Amino acid sequence: MIYSIRGKLVERHPAYVVVETAQGLAYQVSVSLNTYAQLPEAGDLVLLTHLVIKEDGHFLYGFATAVERQLFVHLISVSGVGPNTARLILSALDAESVRSAIANKDDLIFRKIKGVGPKTAQRILIDLHDKLSRDLPGEAMPASATGPQRLYSESMAALVALGFARPAVEQVLRQLPELKDPGANLEQLIKAALKKLA
Repeated sequence: MIYSIRGKLVERHPAYVVVETAQGLAYQVSVSLNTYAQLPEAGDLVLLTHLVIKEDGHFLYGFATAVERQLFVHLISVSGVGPNTARLILSALDAESVRSAIANKDDLIFRKIKGVGPKTAQRILIDLHDKLSRDLPGEAMPASATGPQRLYSESMAALVALGFARPAVEQVLRQLPELKDPGANLEQLIKAALKKLA
């Protein structure tokens, strides 16, 4: 897996860039319009990458942010959504709009994108709603959240990611005395919740 690429920006196009590494190798990297807009005009850059291997070749996709790359990987896991369709989605919408549309089950926003029909839009929502909801809770908490709120949110995200149902986790967490203990930490709270959920 090629995790990232660092080098000199040799060519810059809306659909792809060419990056030359210090070893003298030049890579053509496909990008979304959102990533393209964040690239420098010239000079050094770092792109997070995802390699797609197909029968007709190996294709490297580049991303300005980890969130966009994560969404790309999620999108191409949906039946009927190939890498180019995923790139089109991430070109038409920014990462937050994609996440918001999936969280709100808004298929209309995807159907407006060329190459995404009603069935594919529905599959995106069905396949990714639960996956992305596991990612969102911890990130959705404002930085100003108090200790107990943050502990609750981070514990919820961790336990749902482990496969426990959200309603069951909510019920257990609300009943834990550790949540009201100012000295409690995340590890203690998760362990206490696991005992109740097991």
